Amino acid sequence: MTTDKAPSIALLIDADNASPNHLDPVLTVLAELGEVNVRRAYGNWRKPALKTWADLTLTYAIEPYQQFDIVKGKNATDMRIVIDAMDLMYGARIGGFGIMSSDSDFMPLAQRIRQEGIPVYGFGTERAPEAFRAACTRYIDVAALKREETADNGASAKPREKRAIDKALLDLLIDAYNSVKRDDDGWARLSEVGQRANNRSSFDARNYGYARLSDLMKDVPQFAVETDEDDNQQYVKRLR
Repeated sequence: MTTDKAPSIALLIDADNASPNHLDPVLTVLAELGEVNVRRAYGNWRKPALKTWADLTLTYAIEPYQQFDIVKGKNATDMRIVIDAMDLMYGARIGGFGIMSSDSDFMPLAQRIRQEGIPVYGFGTERAPEAFRAACTRYIDVAALKREETADNGASAKPREKRAIDKALLDLLIDAYNSVKRDDDGWARLSEVGQRANNRSSFDARNYGYARLSDLMKDVPQFAVETDEDDNQQYVKRLR
């Protein structure tokens, strides 16, 4: 008997350019996508600013990779991450990469990995350059993830902050809906619409303050969302 095995994911953390406060929600998201079997954090561990990251490497079984600042003003950490990512891509059975950074220098790396048909999940701040966001299969705002985690921790937490659904997002959803198979009444599988949207963009519902795509779609007046009780699948239909 064969079983579907979750893909192995490598999480590469730019500790110089990522907050340790966001590690928990990042691992939660990646756990939904596969098994995070490779966990590496890179930085100059002599820096006092990385002490919290150093402590977390023990708690979360993360391999710390030392990279000295060879030349002032130059970050050799990025180059080390790129080299290791290439080694993992060709030498290990990796089904996905998580890059925790907001650095635009990783844009070529994300593009190269995706050329091999391997998804890249970027985790950074909203200040990350659009070029890096677009290069990722999905780019997720870590601040939005942290707010979501806080909201899930109790009734006293602040509610999720939802971003406005702008024209660019609406156009993306409409194009994705138009490109998938629909029945005679205009209903399409929500999962297929989401897949098409992800193929064209680094879009993720969490960036807009929604835990799931279905929650976001229910707030878009141009669409209706229903669940089929027979197959327990969600379907979406364009209303206007």
